[in-house]
Amino acid sequence: MSERSPLHQQIDTLPDLVRQVAQPFDESARAVFDFELCTSVKRIVLVGCGDSHHASYGAELAFMQLAGIPTQAFSSLTFSRYQVGYLPNTGPNTNVVIAVSVSGVVSRTIEALDLAQKVGAVGVALTGNPQGPLGNLAHKVFQTTVPPLADEMRGTVVPGVRSYLASQTALYHAALRIGEVRGHLTTAQADALRRELRELADLMESTIRACEPVARQIVANWPDWTEVVFVGAGPLYGSAMFSAAKVLEASGDGAIAQETEEWTHLQYFAEPAQTPTFLLDCDGFSSDRMAELARAAQSIGRQVVAIVPQGESTISAFAQHIMPVVGQVRECFASLVYSIPGELIAAERAQALGSAYFRDFSGGRTVDWARDGASRIRDSHMQTEVKR
Repeated sequence: MSERSPLHQQIDTLPDLVRQVAQPFDESARAVFDFELCTSVKRIVLVGCGDSHHASYGAELAFMQLAGIPTQAFSSLTFSRYQVGYLPNTGPNTNVVIAVSVSGVVSRTIEALDLAQKVGAVGVALTGNPQGPLGNLAHKVFQTTVPPLADEMRGTVVPGVRSYLASQTALYHAALRIGEVRGHLTTAQADALRRELRELADLMESTIRACEPVARQIVANWPDWTEVVFVGAGPLYGSAMFSAAKVLEASGDGAIAQETEEWTHLQYFAEPAQTPTFLLDCDGFSSDRMAELARAAQSIGRQVVAIVPQGESTISAFAQHIMPVVGQVRECFASLVYSIPGELIAAERAQALGSAYFRDFSGGRTVDWARDGASRIRDSHMQTEVKR
């Protein structure tokens, strides 16, 4: 039995998981997104809750750049209760809604897909449970079941890192497939991008090795934090949300995500001054603004951590710690790799505190999701009529 925590052990498996799912997910994307659908679609909506929403947000740019299709990610509730009734009626196969749920049993995401199909959208369930309610409801199913873990890693409910990676990777393969069929990418370009996606596994292995000792040092140096903030823009806002979620689930610490520009308008004024603030930037479209933010954060006393490409110097100049991402990662794929530092922070913090993941589902957080209250994510009341 390994002495590493269950969450550490699962993070260690992520590079191999990228290699393992590359071919089956590519094959599934080809089966789900046929010629007629790919050539007819005019807009794509990605919906999900929790990690599935974070993965969807992280894939928005990939669909726009690689598929050439206007794409927007919504939380399932925002879409089902406030957006679905306003999808434009542009004809068959023009609106595609991809509902992401690893379990396939989340009420709000089932509701979102049901209502989308009722207004004429093509519904795709991206799920690890194709026989679940979401898969049974959908027009098409993109199966994202991941290979089982070794025996020593079973038996403990761990904050989801493998399932998030599976959803993220599947969404990238969907974008590549649609872009190739539409002619937005040549076959050679699409194949090169698929290879690039597989090869991110090597960068992930190097990034885990480079960032884990830094994560351990950060947790040891700053033991008394009461809140931690993750900041990013574009796809890396999705990674920021996911990183905050892993800290909440693993250690129970207060953790929030904020979009880069919004931090400068809001968190800039927050107390306490020394709040640990993790800046995620892959040298992408908003790097200049992140550099300004980093300087501002240092000037008001924030404990700044830069999650940046190895060797980056502009943002890092204002950070007390640097968690380097090894190698250059295309911005539309960045969420896959830039989520790793936050996962490691969550694992190290939980191990340092001796925290039970998910607070051991005690009190109102029962494993059967309780009978009342917000924990009823699997049997919440579902709306059956579209609101306009």
